[in-house]
Amino acid sequence: METTSHPDVIVVTGASSGIGRAVAIAAGSRGKRVALLSRNTGALEIAADQIARAGGEALVLPVDVTDETAIDDAAIAVVHRWGRIDIWINCAMATVFAPVSDITPAEFRRVTDVTYLGSVYGTLAALRQMRRQQEGVIVQVGSTLAYRSIPLQSAYCAAKAALRGFTDSLRTELIHDHSPIRITMVQLPAVNTPQSIRQRNKMPQQAQPVPPMYAPEAIADLILWAAEKTPREPLIGWPSVAALWGQKFIPGLLDRYLGARGFASQFVDEPNSQNGRDILFETLPGDPGMHGPYRDREHGPDLQMRLRPHFRAVGFGFGIASLAFWQARKSVNGATEHSASPGGS
Repeated sequence: METTSHPDVIVVTGASSGIGRAVAIAAGSRGKRVALLSRNTGALEIAADQIARAGGEALVLPVDVTDETAIDDAAIAVVHRWGRIDIWINCAMATVFAPVSDITPAEFRRVTDVTYLGSVYGTLAALRQMRRQQEGVIVQVGSTLAYRSIPLQSAYCAAKAALRGFTDSLRTELIHDHSPIRITMVQLPAVNTPQSIRQRNKMPQQAQPVPPMYAPEAIADLILWAAEKTPREPLIGWPSVAALWGQKFIPGLLDRYLGARGFASQFVDEPNSQNGRDILFETLPGDPGMHGPYRDREHGPDLQMRLRPHFRAVGFGFGIASLAFWQARKSVNGATEHSASPGGS
């Protein structure tokens, strides 16, 4: 948002690692004021130092997003520090790699609490502040899995689908109220974050994001673009586009494909060495950073990601080019018909 003279105040949940960390650092490098929310205090402090060295300003707020009171208190603390909240970005997530029958009710509940309700609580806290200031943007960091579920991550897929439903409903209410508050949900492809080796994994092999996987920095740039331009629900990356259209036109074929290939694609040929250590219920010590262990296989922005911020211009250009081609073809056909007619030279 560039409508005001002050630096944007941005709140990021899940800011200690992965996409949330990348978004926070990218915002800080642009001179923004960034509130960092997560359970991992040590990692947040390191991120805050990185933001300060990049020219931004950071506020560390250790919080579990499943605690709605703590989230609301964090929003109040941000406003107390900087006077407002311009952008709230919900990034926190949790998952369990396991078949449905091997996931306990407590694990289903925790994934839902973090991935779905954590974003709902963040949204409610943001709305309370943004309604007072009569402006603001809420960004839901979603996933293509909100549309096309895969095996072994049923709790996460369901939570992201629920978040999409919640966001659509809220959007219509904001429109009804003629609210100046805007909301966008960014649907992401696979990203190389530390979550593949920090989330709960009950399978014998080490997890990986389903290839192709992208660099967190490339995703962060597009999330910040979405926060500024607020497209309704941008799909990021060709894999996201392919998955959504595949689900729309050939869902049964995708069911069979994922039943045959969807298990192996989520793991590498290495044993699961987590030994029960994960961040589902409690955080782990140390700084996980932005990237997962697959730096040699992650991609920067693909062509779709490069063009996505310019889709309107690209679409307009394509329309003009198509019209020019149609007019040229019509002229050529007209000239051919004239020369072939009686009396033509």
